[in-house]
Amino acid sequence: MSQTGNPATAQSPQSSARKFVAPAYYPNGNPNAPLNPPGARNTDSCLPPDKAGEVVHNYACDGPAPGDIAFHWIHGSVCAATNRDPRIQVLAYNEDTYILRENPCIHWEAPFTYLLFGNTGALLIDTGATPEAAYYPLRTTVDAIIRRWCSIRHKKSIPLTIVLTSGEDIAQSQGLGQFAGRPGTTLAPTQLAEIKTFHKLADWPNATGSIDLGGRVIDVIPTPGAHKDGITFYDRYNCFLHTGDLLYPGRIQIGNDRDYVASLSRLQQWGESHPVKWIMGGHIEMMFAPGRAYPRFKNYRPFEHVLELEPSVLGEALAHATAIVGRPEVVFSTDFILLNRVGPDERNYRTSPDLPFIPIPIWLP
Repeated sequence: MSQTGNPATAQSPQSSARKFVAPAYYPNGNPNAPLNPPGARNTDSCLPPDKAGEVVHNYACDGPAPGDIAFHWIHGSVCAATNRDPRIQVLAYNEDTYILRENPCIHWEAPFTYLLFGNTGALLIDTGATPEAAYYPLRTTVDAIIRRWCSIRHKKSIPLTIVLTSGEDIAQSQGLGQFAGRPGTTLAPTQLAEIKTFHKLADWPNATGSIDLGGRVIDVIPTPGAHKDGITFYDRYNCFLHTGDLLYPGRIQIGNDRDYVASLSRLQQWGESHPVKWIMGGHIEMMFAPGRAYPRFKNYRPFEHVLELEPSVLGEALAHATAIVGRPEVVFSTDFILLNRVGPDERNYRTSPDLPFIPIPIWLP
């Protein structure tokens, strides 16, 4: 590995083997430092190049910002009462993006929430399935992340806006009350008429809105279908589509099939003019085995699918959804299951014979 920094402080291989001495100017956070690979100049490295003043991030990127999900999510326990995992699992996807998951033993839906930072604002997408802070300390967790982020960026505080992919989805809106009365916080409404006004979407569902976090813009795209008030948020920095219940690795309950097809078509058109790295939904219910999902109320999910979906899944979901408009049907795909005009427990522990069979210990014949 080549050394960077002040040449005067460079050591011989023999001396560096005995003791490492950092250069006088250690280029951590310097976008022009040669240690940063191509494309990294807009990612920061957590620390500012100097010790004075607020850090201002340039969110203009050629393609998605760097980041990865490189570990397994907590997946609950056979006995929820004995579970000792964190009540909220936190992943720093990159310096300005955090993914939070509610412990499946707190609530079986184990929803994901997303905390995004810009230069002048922070955005929390969804608030989980549990209102009680004693069981699901969402506000405490978010406050801790914000404090740390502000200390790194040399900021005293930053305004927080909380939005929902669906106000009527009780698995994504229950933690909203924990933020009532929090200083510097704006809460999105939960009723459709007020949601339209809040996001300036008078021509619902054809209009789009935006939220500017200070150089980092989040687009607001109406996507009813799973819920009548469904919204997808597009993060221009990470190139994520945050789709909530509309599309995720799980058993997707279609509320209105024609609206659902129109919304998927709208997102597909959006993807033709905007780069999409991943589709980031609100839950994981699928197993790693193609076409198989955990039924409702399962607190233990040791064979989960990954959270992120490839953009190509959008076209596949659109084709399947179009084919079943007007018909009661369950469609099994490798990464999701569509339930149209049937109950949520229809064909549990079933899959399509066209998909590969992978033996799983808990699978019923």
